[in-house]
Parts: sequence; structure tokens; C-alpha cells
Amino acid sequence: MGRAVHRVKSCEHIRIRTVNSDEFPRLNLAKPESAQEIGRRLQHERLQRQRKHEIELEQMPMAPMRVGSVPYLNAVPLTRGIEDQILLAPPARLGELLRADKLDAALVSVTEVLFHDRYDILDDIAVASLGEVRSVFLAHRKPLEQLTKIFCDTASLTSVNLLKVLLAERGLKPEFVPLANYEDATFQEAVLLIGDPAIRFARARHEHEIWDLGTAWMELTGLPFVYAVWALRRGADTADIRKVLRESKKFGLETLDEIIRTRTEFDLDFRRDYLSWHIHYHLGVDEKRGLARFIELLRQHGLGPVTDPTFI
Repeated sequence: MGRAVHRVKSCEHIRIRTVNSDEFPRLNLAKPESAQEIGRRLQHERLQRQRKHEIELEQMPMAPMRVGSVPYLNAVPLTRGIEDQILLAPPARLGELLRADKLDAALVSVTEVLFHDRYDILDDIAVASLGEVRSVFLAHRKPLEQLTKIFCDTASLTSVNLLKVLLAERGLKPEFVPLANYEDATFQEAVLLIGDPAIRFARARHEHEIWDLGTAWMELTGLPFVYAVWALRRGADTADIRKVLRESKKFGLETLDEIIRTRTEFDLDFRRDYLSWHIHYHLGVDEKRGLARFIELLRQHGLGPVTDPTFI
């Protein structure tokens, strides 16, 4: 069989031609943007995206679904774009409306779901904290071991039961009584407060020590605590509502800086610290582990009966 041979002819001379730059067309380079112009352009693009998202949420079908949420600052990012389509009420009242089948979904205290086997939990969304929460605490003027009676904010059963668990783990079982009104809080030896009223109390003049329940839970378990979830009434068709609530959370987190800047509760630095660091809104593996530990302790201390949650 013959062998093919490739011959390569070497180049002995290479001619180089100098080309005048005038032979090429001139490039018209854009004038560099100033920092101010870049800022205006980015702001314009952000507002366009925000308006597009608002329109998409407005066009999503909500009726005849009925949705409720709490009137607290920490819930604002979860209802972004649907504020005028939901009922605002304290978590205890929302639980009553759910049990009366007057709502199909509501952002409620997690114990509303754990103590009543009639709901599913919307997965991936919660109001939670890993450590200090700043809006759920026991204000007390005596050492915990000396407390015999604690006045409790009636708005949320979760915080009451969390406090009972934390104290029971210390061997303490004081009497728990309803707080008649927030104005009386400063006169009580020990008072449990939640939400915006708790924040206002902590920021005002008082003589109490503040025992942050988020911090106490973290020290006890090393896990996040889940305060509130979207409860979906079992038996209702909530497919559309689930889509809307997920989009609303997504929109809220995308525009969290705008929420922090434009809300009027408290001051800007507090809003930034509270919504960016103390509160988070995902319901992931660690949050579910924290929830499972809470269920375990509720049962251990006879605070029940408790239903295992179902996530959808």
C-alpha cells in the first residue's frame, strides 16, 4: 500500500503592507455614563420591572378566594401587590374566620394549624427568625423564677405556647392570663407582647427586662422558630391562591429595599434591621426541623393535642 506524502512549500518572503488608519471607518463610541445617569437608568428599569410585576399580580385570579393577613410590619413583604385584596386582622381573629369557613387562606400563628387538623401549610413561606426576633418577647420586672402570673397578648397563641414551652423547660409553670389592653402592659410585672405593639413597647420608656423568645428558642434548640404560616383551608380549591401568594412573596423580597424605604412604621434604621436581619420568610429544611422540635416539646409538656403539619 502506498504512503501519501504531503509537501509543504515554505515561504521565503512575507510582504507586509502598512495600512493607514484612515482607510477604516471611524467607530462612534458612546459617551460614558455618569454615576448619576447610571443611577437614573437603573431606577427606571427597576420601576418598569416593579410595575410589570404589579400588573401580573393584579391580573391573577383571586375571586372568589378569600385571604387574610396580619396588620404587622413583618408580614408586609408577603402581601406585596395584593394589599387591597386581603383582610387584615390579628392572627387569633384570622383563626376564628378560618374555622368558620369565612376565609380560604390566612397568614396565622403556626399553632392554629398544629391545634386544628383542618389546614394545609403553603410550603416555602413563613414568618420566622434564627435568633433575636425583636417583636415577640416577655417583658418582666422580676427574675423569671419569681414570676407567678404572666399577662399575655391575646393576638397570638403561638407566642403563648412558645413561652410556656421555654418556661417549662426551666421547670417553671406560672399562671397565664389575658392582657386586657396594651395600655396596661407597662403596669404589669410580666407581660408577653407580639408584633408592632411589642416593638412600640420595647422602644418606649419602661422598667422591664426584655426576654426575646426568638433568642431563647435559638439558645435552647439551635434552630429557627416559625411564628406564622399561610394556612390553607382543606377542601377549598386553593390552586390560584397558592400561585398568587408565592408570586407576592417573590415580589416582596425583590422590592424589600423599597418596602423598607417607603413604610412609615418606626424609623428607617429599625425597619432595615428588622426586615433584613431579624425576620426571614423561607420555610426550608431547618425551619421544618425547628417546627418538628416545637411539636415534640408541645407534646412533651402536655400542650396539645398537636397535629403533624402537611405542606403543599
